[in-house]
Amino acid sequence: MSIDIQTAHDPYNLPDLDAALAGSRFAGNLHFFPSIPSTNTHTMQQADAGAPDGSVYFADEQTSGRGRGVHAWTSPPGSGLYVSILLRPRITPADILWLSLAAGLAVHNAIQSVTSLQPDLRWPNDLLFGPRKFCGILTELNAEVTRVRHAVIGIGINVHQQQFPQELRLIATSLFIETSRNWPRQDLLLALLRSLDRELIALTGPDADVQSAAQSIRTRLEQRSSWIRDKRVRVDEGDGFTGITEGLDARGFLQVRTPAGLRTVLSGGVREAGPA
Repeated sequence: MSIDIQTAHDPYNLPDLDAALAGSRFAGNLHFFPSIPSTNTHTMQQADAGAPDGSVYFADEQTSGRGRGVHAWTSPPGSGLYVSILLRPRITPADILWLSLAAGLAVHNAIQSVTSLQPDLRWPNDLLFGPRKFCGILTELNAEVTRVRHAVIGIGINVHQQQFPQELRLIATSLFIETSRNWPRQDLLLALLRSLDRELIALTGPDADVQSAAQSIRTRLEQRSSWIRDKRVRVDEGDGFTGITEGLDARGFLQVRTPAGLRTVLSGGVREAGPA
């Protein structure tokens, strides 16, 4: 699948980026690749090899970018922000969803601070403008019953694409399409990592209160997302079902009111449904 890109090269300056991140977990841990099959696959491999918490792997191009489930993430050179972050969080596997949801809020904050745009958040891992997606988040982990060995948060943001293939034009967009402006990927990455660091300190830091941080995440998601409450959705889980969203449960899972009662979405994709 090809995507038309007609933009000047948007390079990264690693020394400047590293200096701007001084004092954070990411300083001194930046790794850039002109091209790589998948930043998430590479980061999981580096995690198994003992890479430290806060290691950041990002690329100008992915040749086999991965999204949630079996979905691919098209990642042509120079067109988007493709980054994976290795974490060794002090958090239980039961609370790991809050980490992924916090990453979505970090992306939202970064986009807002750099571009002044107000994207929507679709549970659990997509950011949209209207009905069209411009960012996906893939969280993968290696865990025991009581502890997380490591987690990898992969983030793909469409930045410079000027158009998409016909089959994607109704469901995909980019920051350029939304604003007719090319936003520097370096600015976006810096804002993202700073925001994510703040979220991680609140959720997994040495003085963190996970319940308090989770409540903050839940509250902010309801403020920033049209999908968490009162949205009629179709859930692709099991045989599939349709209902009205009713917020998040105590673990961060989406609740949907159906004619048969309240159901909790554990892993299925969520899409907007038509009128009843």
